[in-house]
Amino acid sequence: MSGTMKKLDESFYDRNDVLKIARELLGKILVTRFDGVLTSGRIVETEAYAGEGDRACHAFGGRRTARTEAVYGPPGTIYIYICYGLHYLFNVVTNKKDIPHVVLIRALEPVKGIPVMLERTGKETPDYSLTRGPGNVSRALGMNKSHSGRNLLSGEIYIADDGFKYKKDQILVTKRIGVESAREDAERLYRFIVKGSPYVSAKKS
Repeated sequence: MSGTMKKLDESFYDRNDVLKIARELLGKILVTRFDGVLTSGRIVETEAYAGEGDRACHAFGGRRTARTEAVYGPPGTIYIYICYGLHYLFNVVTNKKDIPHVVLIRALEPVKGIPVMLERTGKETPDYSLTRGPGNVSRALGMNKSHSGRNLLSGEIYIADDGFKYKKDQILVTKRIGVESAREDAERLYRFIVKGSPYVSAKKS
């Protein structure tokens, strides 16, 4: 890592430009610490979801259920949902309370705790699939549905800045993945990836 890590505070998430936040999350470190066991990884892929007017967002049209209540939480709230009944997907809530903007963390480059990540994922040796794709991110870092609704200001799950930044020409902006049913909103260029990273989701951009 580049230098001293500083946990992102609420002001980072408390902004109205979810695209800017999604882009700026690239290069930050997602950290979990459960029962003294620390795992972390550098964020290399994100996707933005722009609230009630975005057909790909769970809050589209003002939909508000027990499942989606966390996306209406204050900035820095954690939103984790289950995909296909198998995968936990970790999202960061941004903007003001009751404005459901979220950023999905799709991929990490492992930094610390790789032996623990291997144990959690059932792998014998590390490869790029360890933290490639949002389901693998949550599995490797030990996150699940029980963490949804908590916030990123605690010592258990948080995002930190160690001073590292990707250059502008290292970042590629593409359409989101797996939201084809969102019709015209599926064409929004809301996915941010680090060019050439082997941890980025394996799909043509």
